[in-house]
Amino acid sequence: MSRAKAHPALHLWKHRKDRQQTEEDATQGTMTTPITIKQLDPTDPIAIACLESYYTELAARFERGFDVSLSRDPEAQNMMPPLGAFFVAMSGGAALGCCGLKGDGSEVAEIKRLWVNPTARGMGLAQRLLAECEVAARGLGITVLRLDTNSALPEAERLYRKTGWTQIERFNDDPYPDLFFEKAVPVG
Repeated sequence: MSRAKAHPALHLWKHRKDRQQTEEDATQGTMTTPITIKQLDPTDPIAIACLESYYTELAARFERGFDVSLSRDPEAQNMMPPLGAFFVAMSGGAALGCCGLKGDGSEVAEIKRLWVNPTARGMGLAQRLLAECEVAARGLGITVLRLDTNSALPEAERLYRKTGWTQIERFNDDPYPDLFFEKAVPVG
């Protein structure tokens, strides 16, 4: 199985100097610019760069690598209103993490592609991104969220259990995940 493949738009990630400074600040625990969560089109160059970083990390952490073409990669339109949403955590022009809400028009949707840059971990960004997806889901009439993950990502499993997700049986045929979770969308 091949390693992650680079997306042709990866070179479009802007503000390299800002991204480097933000990563240095995060590493040193001295974040000087506020972190905001922005809803973006998943085909935006910033979103694509964030997703490519996620795929690269999966390729490094999964024993057999990761090839997005073999996964159940969501279509962009399923992560945009009126079906879903895509969020990116930003600071100083740099993307620090992302998370998608993949809907199909029903009351059940999936959380996809939750990732936080290693330099920004421990700052609560994953929980903030999940919370944004829950708010978006509620606004779209979604009542149940599902997600999948891989046991090679134990921090993800801990996060999901800590934030009220319940482990369920497999609900898809994606070859990479081996853990599956569900959560009722909290009523506003």
